[in-house]
Amino acid sequence: MASSRKGEPDLPGRVLAQLSAQVLPGSRLSVGFSGGLDSSVLLHLLAELRPAGGYALSAVHVHHGLSYHADAWADHCRAVCATLAVPIEIRRVRVQAAGEGPEAAARAARYAAFATLDTEVLALAHHRDDQAETVLTQLLRGGGARGLAAMPAWRPLPGDRVRLWRPLLDTPRADLLAWARARGLAWVEDDSNRQTHLARNALRHDILPRLESQFPGAGATLARAAGRFAEAASLLDDLADLDGGGAADAAGLSLARLAALPEPRARNLLRRYLEQSGATLHPDPLREALRQLLSARADARVRVAFGPVLLLRHGGRAVAVPAVRAVAAPMRQFLWRGELHLDLGGGESLVFQPVTGEGVRLEPGRATVRFRCGGEKLRLAPNRPRRLLKDLLREAAIPPWQRDRLPLLYVGDRLAWVDGIGADAGFRAGPGEPGWLISRGSTP
Repeated sequence: MASSRKGEPDLPGRVLAQLSAQVLPGSRLSVGFSGGLDSSVLLHLLAELRPAGGYALSAVHVHHGLSYHADAWADHCRAVCATLAVPIEIRRVRVQAAGEGPEAAARAARYAAFATLDTEVLALAHHRDDQAETVLTQLLRGGGARGLAAMPAWRPLPGDRVRLWRPLLDTPRADLLAWARARGLAWVEDDSNRQTHLARNALRHDILPRLESQFPGAGATLARAAGRFAEAASLLDDLADLDGGGAADAAGLSLARLAALPEPRARNLLRRYLEQSGATLHPDPLREALRQLLSARADARVRVAFGPVLLLRHGGRAVAVPAVRAVAAPMRQFLWRGELHLDLGGGESLVFQPVTGEGVRLEPGRATVRFRCGGEKLRLAPNRPRRLLKDLLREAAIPPWQRDRLPLLYVGDRLAWVDGIGADAGFRAGPGEPGWLISRGSTP
C-alpha cells in the first residue's frame, strides 16, 4: 500500500478510504488527466494505490484545441502515463459556444466525452477550493439549493454507464501542492487560469483570498456549506414528491394541484417536475412560469424556456417538452423502400410491420414520409367526406406543439396515414390483402 512520506499530507490514506468503500476490486477506473497540478496528483495517487485497490487504471485527456499549447499538453500527458504504465486515451472535442461562454462550452464538450468512455468510474481532481468557488459562483448567480450544493463526490453521468467520482473534494489545494512538491512531480500550467476577467479566476485569485484575509477558513466554511445545501435540496425534493404524488404523469403536471398549494410549495413542485424533465433552472423564470401557468387567460399561450426544455400549458396541465420538438419540423421528406425501420432523424423512426387483412396498403418505393405544411385532408370512413387534418388533430387532443412534428405518410400525392389518427379509408388493406402496421419508434 502507498503511504505518506514525512512532511507531506496523507493523501493516499484519504483516497484509499473512499476506494475501499465505493470501488470494487476488478473495476475499471479512469482519471480525467489535463496535465495540471490537480489531475497530476490524482493520477499519481491512483497509480500508487493500484495494488491495494485492485482496479484497472487508465487515463483520458480531453483535447479542446483552444490553446496554442494544446498539442504540447497532450504530449506531456502521454509521457507521464508512460512512466506510470497507465494507458491513456486522447479525446479530441469540438467546442461550440452557443449563447454561453467558452468555459461553459468547453465543459459541456468535456463531459459529453466523459459520458461515452469505456470505463465504470471516472475520477476527477476537483478539490475543496473548487468546491468553495462553485458555491460562491452559484450564490452570485442566484442558484437554488441544488446549485448551492455544488459538486457531489459521486454522481452518474448521462446514460448511467459511468459513475463520476471526486475523491479530493475535502482536500485543500495547498495539500495537493505540498504533496506534488514532496514527490517532485512536474505539471503543465494553463495560462488561461491567470486571466481574471474570467469569473471563476477572479473568484480564485482576487475574491476568495480577500475573504480568507478577513474570515480565516472561509474556503473550508463554504465547502462545508455545500453539504448542508445538498441536505436541504434533498429535503425539498422529498417535499415536492409528497406534494406531487399522482399529480404528474406522461401528460404533464396538474395545474389544479399547483393551484391548491401555497406559492412556495407550488414553485418547489414545479421546480422538481422541470428538473426531472432535464430543464436548466433559474429562480426568476421559475416564478414567472408559475405565475403564467396559474393566472394567464384560458386562451393564452404559455411558453417559458428553461434551456433545453420548453414549458407549455395544455389541457389543464403544465407540460415540459424538448425545445427542439416544439418548433416546426424541417421541410424534408423520406422515401420508404420497404425497410422495417425508417430513420427520420433526431433519434426517431417509423416502424413498419407486415400483416395481412389490416393496416395500410403500401408499395415500397412509392411511399414518402413528410411533415405538415397545412391544408392536408384525410377520409377516415368510406361514406364520409375528407376532412381537414388540423380539425382531426384537435379532436384527437394531440397537443399543438406535437402537430407539426407528426410524420405523414403519402402514396404519390395522396395522404395515406397520419401518426395518432390512422389510415385514410382509401388505403386500408382489405381481407386477404397485404398491409403494414405503422408506429413511431426510436432509431435502432
